[in-house]
Amino acid sequence: MKQFNSFKNQIPLPIRLFLGKALLFFIVWKIIYGIFFYNSNSLDNTLTTHVAEASTFVLNNLSFMSGFSTQTESYSEAFGGELIEYRASTIYHHDYKVLNIADACNGLELMILYIGFIICMPSKILRKVLYIVIGLLILDLVNILRCVGLIYLREYFHTYFQFAHHYLFKIIVYSTTFLIWVFYTRKIHLKNEPVPVG
Repeated sequence: MKQFNSFKNQIPLPIRLFLGKALLFFIVWKIIYGIFFYNSNSLDNTLTTHVAEASTFVLNNLSFMSGFSTQTESYSEAFGGELIEYRASTIYHHDYKVLNIADACNGLELMILYIGFIICMPSKILRKVLYIVIGLLILDLVNILRCVGLIYLREYFHTYFQFAHHYLFKIIVYSTTFLIWVFYTRKIHLKNEPVPVG
């Protein structure tokens, strides 16, 4: 226990406060999600449906492509000897399935991570709210464009689809999140606390 306290005291106070807030935020979010959203999945379903419908809108109205539609479907997969059922928003192109957007791909976890970072960093409330709102809009737009890009690659450059899906677009999404964090932290000055020696 003394070693733990010694190690803890060597960590600067601002970092300890940030980690403590982050842990508390994570626990509170998991409790809220488990109580209100886990069984109904209403938040996940709503966000997944939104991403699919927005992607379809962009494809049909803001690109040279057309004929896309979306619908929610139920799927089942064998995982670890168990049959797991889940819902996904499926995008069709002229009745041909081109993309499944499952709840894991709707960007919710990344948005919560983003919000948690903003809340845990010291700043004015108004600035936090502003960055949360603008950041969520940007992340949502990037996720929609990611889906549009995946469909475009599947339709015209199928060879690059898997690479883009597993690597390229993930790098873009996480880099966008990181850049917003960098902009947010530019005006934050943490008070330096001398680290005890010995």
